[in-house]
Amino acid sequence: MAKKTDPSKDKKNTSSVPIVDSLATALRILDYFTIREPELSLRELSEKSGLYKSRIHRLCGTLVALGFLTRMPSSSYRLGPKLMTFGKIYERTNTLITLSKSIMKQLAQSTGESVALFHFDGDDCICLAREYGSSRLVFDIQEGEKMELHASAAGRIFMAYGPEELAEKVLGQSKLEKFTSETITNPKTLAKKLETIKQRGYEVNRGERELEVAAIAAPVFDYDRHVTSVLAVVGPVQRFSKDREPEIADKLLDASRQISELLGAPFST
Repeated sequence: MAKKTDPSKDKKNTSSVPIVDSLATALRILDYFTIREPELSLRELSEKSGLYKSRIHRLCGTLVALGFLTRMPSSSYRLGPKLMTFGKIYERTNTLITLSKSIMKQLAQSTGESVALFHFDGDDCICLAREYGSSRLVFDIQEGEKMELHASAAGRIFMAYGPEELAEKVLGQSKLEKFTSETITNPKTLAKKLETIKQRGYEVNRGERELEVAAIAAPVFDYDRHVTSVLAVVGPVQRFSKDREPEIADKLLDASRQISELLGAPFST
């Protein structure tokens, strides 16, 4: 049997701040819990982390004692109440979410579709906040849900406006995951998409991650004109026809510009 290693030691620390390995390993356990996998067993955590069950058991015990995890009657684990407290503190003090909420509500009302705000998170983009539209059938995107960069409109905005290294990293992958028959996995086609995004200022995804779902996304700039967040209108693919695209895009671009201006982004008049 191959010896399991601590993944926190697999990569060299390129940060100027020294990393406490034991703390980093414990906190990484929290990253394995997602909207789709809110409850994980000791075995599943061991498989995901590459750590022995005995060490996972000790780390989880500590996290349970501090309120970061909760142990269920089935002996599996869920995120604990301490994280809800931290989440509320973050939500109330995060100026991006605070400033965006009212504009997102207006956009959801004017389009009738769901509106989501995404933030770049490592190799994915994560939904920070969302608002539902007035239509009876809406796309139920969840706060905290992650989207792959190559297969989502929001992700491709980050690729187009982010550091060149980010796009190169994604385009240089040996194999891009194919979610549906519409998913773009050809690096050359994807690279052309990024150029189009820069020309028109927004991106469209029709059925590439889920066949029945479409999205139009636009960048949100900060005071340095960096794109650290993306605003997207999301809904059933049949309501995102090419005829309706300009209407949604205009409203979306206006909303993303409003948020950018509130964040101090300079715009020429």
